[in-house]
Amino acid sequence: MGSASSDKKKTEVGSYFISNYPPYSQWNSEELPAVHEALERPPSEQTPLGLYLHIPFCRKRCKFCYFKVFTDVKAAEVQRYVDALCNEISLVSQLPVMGDRPFRFVYFGGGTPSFLSPKQLTKLADRLREHITWDGAEEVTFECEPGTLSETKVKTLREVLGVTRISLGVENFSDKLLEENGRAHLSKQVFNAWEWITAADFPNVNIDLISGMVGETWDNWKMNVDKTLELSPESVTIYQMELPFNTVYSKDILGNQVESPVADWDTKRAWVEYAFGEFEKAGYSVSSAYTVVKDPTKVNFSYRDNLWKGADLLATGIASFGHANGVHYQNLADLEKYLTTIESGKLPLGRGFVPSSHQQLVREMILLLKRGYLDVGYFRDKFGVDIREEFSEQWQSYVTDGYVKLNGDAIELTQAGLLRVDALLPPFFEVEFQGVRYT
Repeated sequence: MGSASSDKKKTEVGSYFISNYPPYSQWNSEELPAVHEALERPPSEQTPLGLYLHIPFCRKRCKFCYFKVFTDVKAAEVQRYVDALCNEISLVSQLPVMGDRPFRFVYFGGGTPSFLSPKQLTKLADRLREHITWDGAEEVTFECEPGTLSETKVKTLREVLGVTRISLGVENFSDKLLEENGRAHLSKQVFNAWEWITAADFPNVNIDLISGMVGETWDNWKMNVDKTLELSPESVTIYQMELPFNTVYSKDILGNQVESPVADWDTKRAWVEYAFGEFEKAGYSVSSAYTVVKDPTKVNFSYRDNLWKGADLLATGIASFGHANGVHYQNLADLEKYLTTIESGKLPLGRGFVPSSHQQLVREMILLLKRGYLDVGYFRDKFGVDIREEFSEQWQSYVTDGYVKLNGDAIELTQAGLLRVDALLPPFFEVEFQGVRYT
């Protein structure tokens, strides 16, 4: 049953990281007229605006990956996609929902955005700037796989694309574990990339780690934490390994009836708890259930914080998710359909969902809870609802379990609550969305 299973000991197929509400499986093509209407309507000027660009190519598919990615692609196929992405942004830039708002945040995600060559990245930046600008954005994030980087590419990201935040997908420093889990890079490439990244002087460099990769041990995990501390990035994001339905590992477990090779939840949480403790000793602060930051006055997460508070996000690229004027939407997930739709001059919209005011409240509440706290006054002012009263039974249950503390207008997660936050969220879902498939 989705993430509620996350509180069982074993990591079972169907566990997932919650990133939106209502569940994606409930979105459908019948809502597309409402999506079009939302995109054709001027925005509320107070609502922040962001842009997401999806680059779906990878050198290899990781065995734990559940994103829309393609490997073994030819140069002509990549170029066709980049051209389509640029044309999509041209279409998006003309939509009334843009208004006169600047982009507050921009996010290049994947797949592997750093799969593109410096030449392709420069061309992409030039084409995009014909239609939009992000010069004043608080944050421009670019996801990188270490083995795809070169000194020239890193300089291009900083100087040509104006990237302010690099997120480096290290995941683990053990070559044995990287190979076992299907990662394309080895640890040596992390250290090579780090020299170029440091020299380029990005305001924020984030390292991603994964707790619970197949083959992980306590000794190796401690080594991962030590190596990360040596590099001293501005922020570190630690994910606990999930098993959504469409990963290589999940298909093997379900198809061959084998035991889950992923560490159990207690172990993964213990590893994250250890890591958080070590980072705090080194002066880092815990910023969310997944993130520590070296200097909270210097590092903010514009993409995360604005998105979780209901910002408009214009999504571009295959299968990407967006939000506009209170309506959720997702682009077409079939590559050929995505490409031909844009080539015919139309937006590649696939499905949507029009959330009610209550659903918008639930969405913001469960996402913001991932920071470790909620301000009851924020929801009272925005939605006219006292979330402490509205969900009193559930909060009380979590207080009893030792996961939550209630203090006036503050709802705070304990460390035990923070470490299992995704497992705590589904009980807040409306009845019709409990127990449904998430994606």
